[in-house]
Amino acid sequence: MNATVLSLDQAQRRFITGPVAVNIASRSARGVPSIARAYGCHVSADGDRITLYLPAARASALLADVRGGAPVAAVFTRPATHETLQLKGRRADIVPVDAVGRERMRAYARLFREELVAFGLEPRFLDGMLAPVELEAVALGFNPVAAFDQTPGPDAGRPLSGRA
Repeated sequence: MNATVLSLDQAQRRFITGPVAVNIASRSARGVPSIARAYGCHVSADGDRITLYLPAARASALLADVRGGAPVAAVFTRPATHETLQLKGRRADIVPVDAVGRERMRAYARLFREELVAFGLEPRFLDGMLAPVELEAVALGFNPVAAFDQTPGPDAGRPLSGRA
């Protein structure tokens, strides 16, 4: 991975904080993968720090790998278009979620629910899937050092360089 921290542009910031499915992955020291679903995303004002909100109990393996210093990769996919952006970081920090983070999680759940209802998914199912998890959540922050267009099609896998 390139060691230079990337800074996301405004369009990318809007995309990853919008109605997207967010998954973050890492690996153990033995190379065993771990993955968890994130419930919301925040991008720093300068665009070079990504914070994801994770339910601690459901993300225990991933969090253990991150505590061990493993790299991370986050994938953001918009269900309506399949547009996908992947960001990689050399390491991540885990911190408690504050009141602002909990509100971001609730706002994410509302926005993502609206996106999925448009596909005909039952609201009751989505309410369970997106049930508030903020009370047992942690925030995972990282600086992206590599970015890739992962939207299905001829450009899938294309690295995004410089200002992501």
